[in-house]
Amino acid sequence: MRSCSFILIVASLTVICSFLPGQTVRDISPSAPAEKTVPARSRPMPFAIDGSESDRAAAVDIHPSDQMSARDRELEANAESAIAERARYAGLEFNQDKWSYEQVNCAALRGHVFLRFMRDSGTGDVSLFTASIPRGNEGNVRIVPIQLRGNSLFSPAPVNAMTISAFNHIRAEENPDHAPVSNWLGTGLCYAALAGGNPQLPLTGEDQAHLEVLSDGNGAVISFDDVSRNSRLARWTMTFDAKGRLLKASHSKVELLKAKALHPPAVDQAGKPVPAIPPAQPKKAIPPAPSAVVLHPASVQ
Repeated sequence: MRSCSFILIVASLTVICSFLPGQTVRDISPSAPAEKTVPARSRPMPFAIDGSESDRAAAVDIHPSDQMSARDRELEANAESAIAERARYAGLEFNQDKWSYEQVNCAALRGHVFLRFMRDSGTGDVSLFTASIPRGNEGNVRIVPIQLRGNSLFSPAPVNAMTISAFNHIRAEENPDHAPVSNWLGTGLCYAALAGGNPQLPLTGEDQAHLEVLSDGNGAVISFDDVSRNSRLARWTMTFDAKGRLLKASHSKVELLKAKALHPPAVDQAGKPVPAIPPAQPKKAIPPAPSAVVLHPASVQ
């Protein structure tokens, strides 16, 4: 029985091995894993740092309404009812007296027509607001209140939350994908114009405009000097988040430093300082006492 069992086991192994393909033993040597390049994580930026600023001189252009193109005049005519409704809602007394307007051209925001409406009722009684009209089918007519009878309606327009909100909606309509904008200075100048300013950069060789990227990469700050008011410097500063939304703005006067002439001390040939000689003081004439007798020499005959 034992021999029969052994014979059956050997036969079974023979049959199983006949169905298995021939195999050879391979020597597998370890190899280094393939290197994978991980691209650097790009931080979102609202403005292109290496963007072109060649159109800085014409970033903002203000001209009378009679110089508007036929297309822009047509857009204004179609938006008159919407402008009037929003102006009355803001309490701007748009139905009183006569209003005029001028066009504000912004190189950084070409997808909108900007109009500045004004009513001048005399010294100190000036009302202002800016209207924004989209050139395309997307977007809404908006207004930015600036002044009513010489006073701000809520707070100064350059720092007003309503101005900032309207500006963000306008930029969103122009850049739906929040792509980096190359004309960052034009963007800042356009905001200043919509807030009621006529921004002008100093005519100097030194660049008075700056783009500062925040250290954490979550935004940028635009700042520039404005000399539009009687050649007195005013500084505009605007802080944007990484998606290009304006968070806050400021507008403040800049005090200019007064130059003082410096006179270096005189030195001799050895380089030693020469003591300054005080200027001679003029002699004071002492008038005679009231009771004194003044004698004059007699003339020689």
